[in-house]
Order: sequence, then structure tokens, then C-alpha cells
Amino acid sequence: MLPTARPVAAAVLLATAFATGSPASAAGSYDFLAAPQIDLNRIFRLDKATGEVGACQFGLPEGTLVGVTLCYPPGKGAGPQGSSDYALVASRHQGEGGVWRVDLRTGAMSICYVLNETVVCTPPNR
Repeated sequence: MLPTARPVAAAVLLATAFATGSPASAAGSYDFLAAPQIDLNRIFRLDKATGEVGACQFGLPEGTLVGVTLCYPPGKGAGPQGSSDYALVASRHQGEGGVWRVDLRTGAMSICYVLNETVVCTPPNR
């Protein structure tokens, strides 16, 4: 390969990687939102393409000086949904521990919250 062809080949490979869905092109595929409950330090995570919802929060185990990140995996109804364009919306209710998962294409909504160490979501409805 000619010396001047290497930068061009590298640029073509980089462009191909972005176009084919490499991890670099997946940047920005998650949405994060805090639960509106004012005394809860929980953050929900949404995969904007699949609708999968998880959550994490800060925890301080008894007798320790260093906190931990406690995460709750997707449970019933919180796993991947049909491929669409999803978002998270918080209610303005200061005592609400969950968040709304909304399908921006269909208008369907479901409430997602932590129950028994997993995130669960109600069936989508409009």
C-alpha cells in the first residue's frame, strides 16, 4: 500500500465502523432520570431503542464509611420492548418513586419502579 493510502484507508475503516453500529456509534443510546421522590437518591436508566429500564442508587452499608452503588436489573415488564423510540418522564409528584417509560412513536406509557430488588413496569397503555 502506498504511504499516502494508509490515512485514507484508516478513514474508510473509521467511517465504516460508525455506519455499521460499532460501540462508538452507540453513544447516546441511554437516557437517565432521577425519581421525583425528594428523599430518594435513585436514578433510572433507559435504553432508548429497546425500552429496557434499570435503576441504581447510593447505599451505605451499616458499619462502613464508604458507600456502594446498588443497582436493580430489569424485571417483569422492564425488559426490552418492541424496537421504537423510548424516553423517561418524571411526574411532578414529589412522593413518586417511579418514572414513566413513554414510547414516542405510539404514545403508549407505563410506570416503572423498583419492587423486590428489580425494576418492574406496568403494561404499556394509551
